[in-house]
Amino acid sequence: MTASSQARTKASPPLAEFIALVGLISSLVALSIDAMLPALPQIASDLGVQDMRQTQWVITSLIFGMSFGQLFFGPLSDSYGRKFGILTGILLFCLGSMLAMTATSLPMLLVGRVLQGIGVAGPRIASLALVRDIYVGDAMARVMSFVMMVFIMVPMVAPLVGQAVLLAFSWRAIFGLFIVLSTIAALWLVIRQPETLGVANRRPFRVQAIWRTTVAVVHHPRVLGFSITAGLIFGALLSYVASAQAIFQGIYQLGEAFPFYFGALAFGIGVASFANSGLVVRFGAERLTVTGLWGLLFFTTLLTLIAFVNQGIPPLWAFMGLGFLMFFCVGILFGNLNALAMVPLGRMAGIGAAVVGSVSNVVAVLVSALVGWFYNDTLLPILLGICVCSIAALLIVGQIRNLPDTPLE
Repeated sequence: MTASSQARTKASPPLAEFIALVGLISSLVALSIDAMLPALPQIASDLGVQDMRQTQWVITSLIFGMSFGQLFFGPLSDSYGRKFGILTGILLFCLGSMLAMTATSLPMLLVGRVLQGIGVAGPRIASLALVRDIYVGDAMARVMSFVMMVFIMVPMVAPLVGQAVLLAFSWRAIFGLFIVLSTIAALWLVIRQPETLGVANRRPFRVQAIWRTTVAVVHHPRVLGFSITAGLIFGALLSYVASAQAIFQGIYQLGEAFPFYFGALAFGIGVASFANSGLVVRFGAERLTVTGLWGLLFFTTLLTLIAFVNQGIPPLWAFMGLGFLMFFCVGILFGNLNALAMVPLGRMAGIGAAVVGSVSNVVAVLVSALVGWFYNDTLLPILLGICVCSIAALLIVGQIRNLPDTPLE
């Protein structure tokens, strides 16, 4: 840790409080997605949605907004400070939440969700930069491991939170909860956390420079290839998440037990994320990526075959068992694919990370929307979609893994 980093650390809140603050800020993304899942049938009923497949847009529209928000908030936080980036994003997130909460039609709700997505990109991008400003090396890895622990827990409990709100109020109150939590995060940040990016270290916000960096990043074959691959895997996961309520409550008739089954599968990603920290040191990110892709393809193909012989609906035990293994593979892939995409970025890491995130999110939204449109009250469209994404990802990785990771200048 540098001297300046140590000085900033002393001015920051105690470590436990800092981790809780960053965990709350960064968890707004997962909470905004997963807490909405139990509410989709009620939203469809209240807003007169005839085709239930359209309710999946409530999930994917937020990711779509994030795709563009990241390109904006990454450079913004580098130019005006981390707190400014987080607070501006939270303001837009709250405005989007208010619009969605008062929506009288699905299009109005989706506009609110896109605005939420643009806004929540600010806390997501700038909070990571906040950690990087204060901690380096092993200290940063330690802090991020605790932050990830909070981040991983959110998808496991968010549907339960959403369902609890529904039991007491209506789906509109979930957006009210988003406003309350994000306001608490904003006030906590303002009162307790000093700015970590000094004026001398800030870079001018120049559209031309951002555009040149973006073009350079997307023209690097390894960066683009691993970004698209990450988008394919994220899209496969998103297609499941967007249909999770229909799967657990519609197909398997689990009713209010839905959040617990959803959380059990999400736990597979969490276990893999922690396991990956040790495995990657021993085996390397590229080898783990290839292994994870083959594992995902194998387990998904096996579950698809079981579904075929059961009219498209595998037994619940098979779905939960093989599903856990599938999502374990996804958890292995997430961190490694993003790390591999960022290796050549060098000094462009700030804007480059935003570009990588934007590319992967756009690909994920397209994949999820396509798979979701073929949903037919069975698991076959989702499982076949994951198989196709796995094969495409293996082909891309096979083409780019031996290319040099020449750093961008």
